[in-house]
Amino acid sequence: MAEFVVEFGKDGRRVEPDGRLDAAAFHRNEAAIRAVLARLLTGRHGDVLEAGSGTGQHITALAREHPSIVWWPSDLNDRHLESIAAWRADAALANLRPPQRIDLADPVWSVAPVEGAAPGPLLALFCSNVVHIAPWRVAEGLLAGAGRLLRDDGMLVLYGPFKKDGRHTALSNAVFDTSLRDANPEWGVRDVADLEQLAAGAGLALSEIVEMPANNLILVFVRAKPAGADAAGGTAAG
Repeated sequence: MAEFVVEFGKDGRRVEPDGRLDAAAFHRNEAAIRAVLARLLTGRHGDVLEAGSGTGQHITALAREHPSIVWWPSDLNDRHLESIAAWRADAALANLRPPQRIDLADPVWSVAPVEGAAPGPLLALFCSNVVHIAPWRVAEGLLAGAGRLLRDDGMLVLYGPFKKDGRHTALSNAVFDTSLRDANPEWGVRDVADLEQLAAGAGLALSEIVEMPANNLILVFVRAKPAGADAAGGTAAG
């Protein structure tokens, strides 16, 4: 069952003296998410941005598991940014960059250099539990940014509850969707087809849907093949 939205740090869970926040959902879904990302990323090198890093627990665990990848956390919430920085300091991982403020609703958002270094074209952009608790313009900005920033073999990985063909995948998600829209009419569980349409406008295509526990999904988007490209990567003769 999808979780109702509770702001990290205001949900009654312990806040460490250094500012580290703890999300209950992290402990429930971390292993399942980590397994999918391991399949997608193991043996690869490059830069990965997490858009909406929340407490910072996911990206810290991923940086520990994938030392050949440089991980770039981001968020818009000040308390989250403090928590991410605290988790980074606690982990002391050389491949985990300081968090930076990114507003995905800004149509020209980008990744700023930190500590004298900037990421190259991204191997991946990972975004967990964001697009349903944000206005649609955030999804628009996220997909547009992925189209700009991913390298040719890069991927956008989205995790959360989604609808398929206009229908919820579970009654609990329908209830969750209603609660979201009651809280903010601009929020809501998004339809895979609507995200595919945004992706197409950014030069991306949905390559995989992974069923996840608790009626969640992982959506993987990659660069769309040019029109006329054959299976071998060439172009059809005209």
